[in-house]
Amino acid sequence: MSYIDWIVLIATLIGIISYGLYRSKTSKDLDGYFLSNRSMPWYLVLLSIMGTQASAITFLSAPGQAFTDGMRFVQYYFGLPLAMIIISIFFVPIFHKLKVFTAYEFLEKRFDKKTRTFTSFLFLISRGLSTGISIYAPAIILSSLMGWNIYWTNIFMGGLLIIYTVSGGAKAVAYTQQLQLIIIFTGMFIAAYMMVHLLPDGIGFIDSLKVSGKLGRLNVITSGVNENGFAWTDRYNIWNGIIGGFFLQLSYFGTDQSQVGRYLTAKSLSESRVGLLMNGIVKVPMQFAILLIGALVFTFYQFNPAPVFFNKAVAGNVVDSAANQQLKAIESTFKEQSATQSRLVNAFAKAPENQLIIDSMQANQALVNGTRAEYKLALKQAMPLADTNDTNYIFLRFVVDHMPVGLVGLLIAVIFLAAWGSIAAALNSLASSTMCDIHKQYAGTPRTELQEYKISKWYTLAWGVFCIFVAQFATDMGSLIEAVNVLGSLFYGVILGIFLVAFFFKKVGGDATFWSAVITETIIILLFWKSDIAFLWLNVVGAMVLILLALLINATIGSRKRSTV
Repeated sequence: MSYIDWIVLIATLIGIISYGLYRSKTSKDLDGYFLSNRSMPWYLVLLSIMGTQASAITFLSAPGQAFTDGMRFVQYYFGLPLAMIIISIFFVPIFHKLKVFTAYEFLEKRFDKKTRTFTSFLFLISRGLSTGISIYAPAIILSSLMGWNIYWTNIFMGGLLIIYTVSGGAKAVAYTQQLQLIIIFTGMFIAAYMMVHLLPDGIGFIDSLKVSGKLGRLNVITSGVNENGFAWTDRYNIWNGIIGGFFLQLSYFGTDQSQVGRYLTAKSLSESRVGLLMNGIVKVPMQFAILLIGALVFTFYQFNPAPVFFNKAVAGNVVDSAANQQLKAIESTFKEQSATQSRLVNAFAKAPENQLIIDSMQANQALVNGTRAEYKLALKQAMPLADTNDTNYIFLRFVVDHMPVGLVGLLIAVIFLAAWGSIAAALNSLASSTMCDIHKQYAGTPRTELQEYKISKWYTLAWGVFCIFVAQFATDMGSLIEAVNVLGSLFYGVILGIFLVAFFFKKVGGDATFWSAVITETIIILLFWKSDIAFLWLNVVGAMVLILLALLINATIGSRKRSTV
């Protein structure tokens, strides 16, 4: 990067840290540290919800996901609007009425302490691991750009973030997310504009969409049906997006403390509801636009020379001469195929209805894809421990290679800020659940509000260190946006099932719910381990199996505690 890019990047990051510290003044108790004294307006609630969900993984990995697999990933969010409505009607009023600090506090009032503890434990595992992956995502940027050791880069990235998160709590998180999102959306809009601007003369936005559409990158709606019927192993289609996505989003926004903690900061019930409902309206178009950027990157590389492999740091580390010769031969073949593809795409732009050109373009693209796969296989054979999935580097490589001076620094800052927004909220929620659901329940010795406030800061720091530790092992995970959602799906269905029983099955007590949760979580892990079922269905299976087991166990053994809320 140029000096100007470094100045833009460093100034932006220092500005965010300073702003977070400036906004960190709250009352020195749990209500101030974790819930901003329940004083936030709906628009800050909305921005905090969006900033928590839209991590660096979203802006770094999603364009690469669209580049390699098309835009069908957007179907993952189709269940979100309905989930926001259900949460606003059933979940939020109870949380506000009871004035809980965490979602799991409600479970003790409804069931018993062990059910609360087990559910919060599932949350802490899933959110702690996924936050570690979120730290790794921006760390690979610095590692790739500067040739730094990824392990020290993880420590550097996580350490900077912890400064204002530990100091400011939920209020600092909310206000910095507001500023972060403004910079993020500005940067992504500029990136999209530049992608179209850099296309050959006479090729505009509509032309680029025609190219990406004919080559399978605008596959927004897919049925999941093939010659053998419905493919349950297909990860993204309209049905598992609406059904499985609904269950996942219902669990994420309704029971995950990283999100529940965002709308519990609202000054009133109506402000929480408006923030959630607005998120349901804007999230799908936002994700569509981010994936569309990936489709535009794909089109750009149809007209311009593309790398055979997007992670230069890995490709440049092959030391075996024979392997290097093999890789160079494959790369030479790739360049010839890419040149052919460029000629075909230019011909298609002049005659978009010519079926012969379309067929030739699609056939040659299949050869290009095959050569890329051959290169990755050869690279893996030469370096067995290397991460040969370059999906997360596609958008980054385009930015570094083709964006004007100044914009490179801004767009890299965008990815950093997206990471910080989601990670800061996650650390705050991990600390709140640890303090309220574990520490206060089992520590024994009563503490003053000031002492609890200070202990909470130590828990925030501890979780930050834990997540940095997890980031050290997050390599070779493929598409990070998929990895995070797969990880969440191992737990979200079970957590959701517990809350659904709590809300809608008043006769089911704590013992039945607890044991059904333990059994169901075991089933989900075995199902994931032993089958190829698409991960979104795990959310449906987890919730439904838990409810059925709870009803069955309750009818068999009864329960010592019934609903009290």
